[in-house]
Amino acid sequence: MITFIWPWLLVLLPLPWLYRRFRAEQPRQTMKLLMPSAMPMVASGATQRHPQLPHIVLALIWLLLVAALARPQWQGEPIGRPLEGRDLMVAVDLSGSMAQQDMQLNGQMVDRLTIVKHVLKDFIERRQGDRIGLVLFADTAYLQAPLTFDRFTVATFLDEAVLGLVGRQTAIGDAIGVSIKQILNQQSEHRVLVLLTDGDNTSGSLAPEEAVKLAQKHNVTIYTVGVGAEVMTRRSLLGTRNINPSADLNEEALQSIAQATGGQYFRATDGQSLEQIYQTIDALEPTASDETFYRPVIDVFFYPLAAAMALALLLMAWQQVANSRWGNKATDLASRRGR
Repeated sequence: MITFIWPWLLVLLPLPWLYRRFRAEQPRQTMKLLMPSAMPMVASGATQRHPQLPHIVLALIWLLLVAALARPQWQGEPIGRPLEGRDLMVAVDLSGSMAQQDMQLNGQMVDRLTIVKHVLKDFIERRQGDRIGLVLFADTAYLQAPLTFDRFTVATFLDEAVLGLVGRQTAIGDAIGVSIKQILNQQSEHRVLVLLTDGDNTSGSLAPEEAVKLAQKHNVTIYTVGVGAEVMTRRSLLGTRNINPSADLNEEALQSIAQATGGQYFRATDGQSLEQIYQTIDALEPTASDETFYRPVIDVFFYPLAAAMALALLLMAWQQVANSRWGNKATDLASRRGR
């Protein structure tokens, strides 16, 4: 549907005709008002075959210019959007230990980051109506994607994350701090952070205890997820032995962070358990069901403006060609009479 920002400007449409009517003694002033350069064509013999064509074209140009001036807009079909969603930040650990291949995906052993990406992308896709942001952290933390309704973009940024991008240590406090800073830029009452890590706080400028105080102050609920298998079999020249690949995971600290902010701590030892964790978070933090509707609006004023310019150029080009032909005919006629 086409609408106009300034529809009252359409009253200018009859202006040239009114001008011509009240200035009947100068009927060609209308032409001068619209396009002075077109007057020579009317005055010459260029319009003998189509005497009304310049007037029609000029009327179309005026119509298009006024339409463009009124700022037409195209309104699309109504799109539903939840009335109130959550501001949900996701913080993902990119430390060196996330390269540990102790998780299974489709029957194959993969590293921890791969399984986190695989399951987390499905979780992001389900969070319709929430603003979602992404923080990546290792030696330090940085904002990869600000809070947005565009879930596809957030999932794409997550998929592009690589290990070693920001170091090999673990700055849990910084990750919480950066996430809270982003959340405070919005005015939502429901503020949630999901933090995934496989280690302990070994880097960063903000201690986890201080970060938790900030979360409590600003009502941010933190769900912490410890990633990594509990048992892993290794083979050596002396035989096989079972080891704990998650020995560096500080579960006590993660439990403390979650409990202090009203969240929960989860342990993900494989892809299936990680999927169950996200389903639990979906249940604890349901998406909004009430919707509000809006129509996407696109400015289209440049279409009539471009059409008016194109017609003006064609009219002037026709003037030049027609006048040139008329001049040649007049010269030939004069030369014949001279003979």
